[in-house]
Amino acid sequence: MAAPRVVVLDYGSGNLRSAVRAVERAGAAVELTSDFDAALEADGLLVPGVGAYAACMAGLLAVKGERIIGRRLAGGRPVLGICVGMQVLFARGIEHGVETEGCDEWPGLVERLQAPVVPHMGWNTVAVPEGSQMFAGVEDERFYFVHSYGVRDWTLVTNDRTRAPLVTWTETGPTPETGDRFVAAVENGPLWATQFHPEKSGDAGAALLRNWVATL
Repeated sequence: MAAPRVVVLDYGSGNLRSAVRAVERAGAAVELTSDFDAALEADGLLVPGVGAYAACMAGLLAVKGERIIGRRLAGGRPVLGICVGMQVLFARGIEHGVETEGCDEWPGLVERLQAPVVPHMGWNTVAVPEGSQMFAGVEDERFYFVHSYGVRDWTLVTNDRTRAPLVTWTETGPTPETGDRFVAAVENGPLWATQFHPEKSGDAGAALLRNWVATL
């Protein structure tokens, strides 16, 4: 049986090689490219992201990445966003007073974390909802975060005809006085995303990526 084909979307963001290697180790055949058709036709698409929200959106728009993501999801084809690659899936982001429109796959605002220490950097546990495929077998593990912005309020409303996304949360500190709560991951049909870096999260991150590749 042939390995599933994954495109890691190359739109000028950093940390691409480590993402490629991690998905290869998870069992996929990986191509790093900005080619529209290749990204559209692959079994899975990984959207990485490092840096500022506005810069990542500009890079994504330059390669028509928002169209690729939208068309893939309309056809039920898997997409995985990582770090800022997750953030740009929301409606908008605001950094240093500048508001930028995102891909609007989910409503919500990416904003600066309200915590005594920012950026939120290092290993952290997550609160995984029941029924998660993404975290199967690693529900109680720790994952590696490095970010100053996140989604602090989940605003998506569903009805009895649509299945609500599975939202995983975490906090920057052990108490409300020392930390801030934000979305750590989302599973929404073919669209998965993580605020943390699975490619930097050791065995737990490797297991999560294998879980994703297994769905392709």
